[in-house]
Amino acid sequence: MNIGIIGAGTMGVGIAQVAATAGCKVVLFDANAPQIDKALTGLEKTLQKLAEKGKISQEKTTEIRNNIVKGEALQDLKDADLVIEAIIENKDIKTKVFTELETYVSEDCIIGSNTSSISITSLGAELKKPERFIGIHFFNPAPLMPLVEVIPSLLTEKTLAEKIYNLMKDWGKVPVIAKDIPGFIVNRIARPYYGEALRIVEENLATPEQVDEAMKTLGNFKMGPFELMDLIGVDVNFAVTTTVYKDYFYDPKYKPSLLQQRMSEAKLHGRKTGKGFYDYSEGAVKPEAQKDDVLYQQIFLRIISMLINEAVEAKRLGVANDEDIELAMQKGVNYPKGLLGWGKEIGYSKISETLLDLYNEYQEERYRQSPLLRKM
Repeated sequence: MNIGIIGAGTMGVGIAQVAATAGCKVVLFDANAPQIDKALTGLEKTLQKLAEKGKISQEKTTEIRNNIVKGEALQDLKDADLVIEAIIENKDIKTKVFTELETYVSEDCIIGSNTSSISITSLGAELKKPERFIGIHFFNPAPLMPLVEVIPSLLTEKTLAEKIYNLMKDWGKVPVIAKDIPGFIVNRIARPYYGEALRIVEENLATPEQVDEAMKTLGNFKMGPFELMDLIGVDVNFAVTTTVYKDYFYDPKYKPSLLQQRMSEAKLHGRKTGKGFYDYSEGAVKPEAQKDDVLYQQIFLRIISMLINEAVEAKRLGVANDEDIELAMQKGVNYPKGLLGWGKEIGYSKISETLLDLYNEYQEERYRQSPLLRKM
């Protein structure tokens, strides 16, 4: 297939690498031309490292790199069978790009967006042929993270989701099909992992390092919420939360954190700026968490209960089937277990009781239970 990629940032070049590895011919375009050269230079270094480690052969390295060419203008994507956009999370900018793109590509070309939180229906509605438009959401880093959320809009042609699902399998990915709701599967269900962690710290109940330690030791998560926010980018994480909150008509469950907003304003974005919840500057020492078994248990139960409640609500609303909900959280954000199974393991009655205690303490809609949770 001929693939067009719009956006040569980390995600764009990562998706280009995935497609090129699967033998597709890729045209990589970015409105900021020097960014393409920078991305391709970085890709060459990545491929060289993989070859040195014996992960791929030198021949495969050459083949992947030769499968990707630089696009000078958007119209260079005119021969593409599929175009995937991976640019800034801004609806107006994306829509403008799609409407221009549609004037160049063929009638049969599929147009996809890698958006993590913007409505696929709203993005595709401006197109002359909205039925060709679909969400294809990769996770960062795209070559390493197996999950791809395939999101048809209300206007997407009925068989297109299955076509893209099968194509992603051919590309060696683990695809899941999701409803076009804010945050899709992963970014919706995962919100409490960050939101509740931030709430705990904002209330001076624990420090970021204590929350991270509790989730890693008791939950076996690879990274704690604050380590993960620093890796993702505090500003990026805040932007996704804000979008989900707004798109759910300001549902208190998804209310963003003032602490996270202040950190975004202060440009304390995490690893990429050298400082976030932790200091990444040279010689900086990470603070030790003050161990407290009782507190750790409270932190873990509070956050995991919120996550399981979200997974149960996603099941109730038919956001995806049970298997895809479990798969999405394990393959998209590296959760150690599927949340529905985890709820069964802990006991749904225990989860329900924890949420009821939180609701009684705070008297906030944030802690309301899914109607299905009480029946499980």
